[in-house]
Amino acid sequence: MTPRPRFLILAEGAFNPVRSKTANACIRYTPDRVAAVLDSTQRGKTAQQVLGFGGAIPVVGSVDEGLAHRPNALLIGIAPQGGQLPPEWRGIIRRVLDDGLDVWSGLHTLLGDDPEFTAHATSSGATIHDLRRPPRDLEVARGRVRDVAATVVLTVGTDCNIGKMTAALQLLDGLRAKGHRVAFAGTGQTGILVDGRGISVDAVIADFIAGAAERLVLDAARDADIVLVEGQGSIIHPSYSGVTYGLLHGALPHAQVMCAQPSRTAIRHNEWMAIPPLPEFIRLHERVVLRPAPVIAVALNTYDMDDAAARAAVERTARDTGLPTTDPVRFDPAPVVDAIDAFHRTRPR
Repeated sequence: MTPRPRFLILAEGAFNPVRSKTANACIRYTPDRVAAVLDSTQRGKTAQQVLGFGGAIPVVGSVDEGLAHRPNALLIGIAPQGGQLPPEWRGIIRRVLDDGLDVWSGLHTLLGDDPEFTAHATSSGATIHDLRRPPRDLEVARGRVRDVAATVVLTVGTDCNIGKMTAALQLLDGLRAKGHRVAFAGTGQTGILVDGRGISVDAVIADFIAGAAERLVLDAARDADIVLVEGQGSIIHPSYSGVTYGLLHGALPHAQVMCAQPSRTAIRHNEWMAIPPLPEFIRLHERVVLRPAPVIAVALNTYDMDDAAARAAVERTARDTGLPTTDPVRFDPAPVVDAIDAFHRTRPR
């Protein structure tokens, strides 16, 4: 039986609130699985000091220091643009495989297909887990989610890396406390890592993205009254909108939760693409779905604001959109939880 992973998280030179997305989610939602974080530029700090959460999880400067905390697996802790393995990390991966540590990766570079890595893993008995490897038997979407009784809620956003996964995960406990059976449908490598299941839709051949989303919802809805689908990308993203539309059309949500970062006015790395005012963007989103799916609440990401500015942004957004609004990490997620609860109880069946 495979032991429960206890990770040394590799985030060399990138452990911070923005660049180490996979590390950050693992630390926030499964801290008991984290032994240490490897980033020599932050050596001697704790996760709490770097991220503002994570408590006393140590940041170490070398593999040897990390092994002293007794991990049994290495987790690639970044989700870089393009999802490629930094070449300078190959030596670290070879080293931990030789020491018998399993390797978990959410990169587009499938480490299990690398002959060098597989040779080291075979020699030591280690296992390589590629979270982005899609199933082989995906089908195209056929709109089968129309027959699902559960309420399907999709988190959507104005840009990538803006909080769609985090918003969905933050809502689970509140909805369950109201007596709902709630399932999370992970659609990216980090959501899959946290929840233990899902399909990384950005690694799926384009014709089958919607089919992958459809399968996720059908599977999740078997034992749930509400399915929270992790969104990806943005409908206006020059690079990743194809994945966004595939999710929208395959998941066929009944409702959407809009995620936005008030300080972000343009698509990251594509500053020529301005993000429209949120009320306008919401109206645009409601027009591109294949069945009526209103945006019923807004989840803001205010990590880069002080408390007063964050509260002002929440109030301003609620006023401008007329929708329940909160930062579900910084503040109480109840406004969004209550909006989903009310929608689920009153939507036509």
